[in-house]
Amino acid sequence: MKSKKSIRALDISYIGLFVALMAICSWISVPMVIPFTMQTFAVFATVLMLGTKRAFVAVAIYILLGLLGVPVYSNFGAGAGVLFGNAGGYMIGFLFLVPVTGALIDKFGRKLWMKMTAMLVGLLVCYGFGTAWFIYIYGRANGEIGLVAALTMCVFPYIIPDLVKMFLAIVLERRLARFIY
Repeated sequence: MKSKKSIRALDISYIGLFVALMAICSWISVPMVIPFTMQTFAVFATVLMLGTKRAFVAVAIYILLGLLGVPVYSNFGAGAGVLFGNAGGYMIGFLFLVPVTGALIDKFGRKLWMKMTAMLVGLLVCYGFGTAWFIYIYGRANGEIGLVAALTMCVFPYIIPDLVKMFLAIVLERRLARFIY
């Protein structure tokens, strides 16, 4: 039987590994109003493989590192200006995506359809928070923007890529499950 100390060390190692994965995936970026990155894939993979609590800690550490100036955000960005800028709401939205996704998987099981449904619901929560944030921040700097315009800029172009990222996260989880659990 593993001691609590070794379990904690393993948890810390996994959390650190997935924080690094999020940073690396955010650096894979296509510049747009809200940069297209593989960051969402990393967040999905984190919640699938680490579970709700450890994934939440990993996402919080990732966001905090960027806030403190470590260049972990897209295009090697960092700092309060990035986090509290137009796209910051989507990153903060990950803090809502993780518990929603994790809670649904914990309650209803780990079948493929449930994981996809849970990730989709979590993503919708993230989109909702991020879009509301974008409307507020963008509107303050550039004048009022409507919901449809914001969704056209910030959500619609990302739906198909985010569905692909969900699928890739499930593939990765299935390949690594025997090593992680």
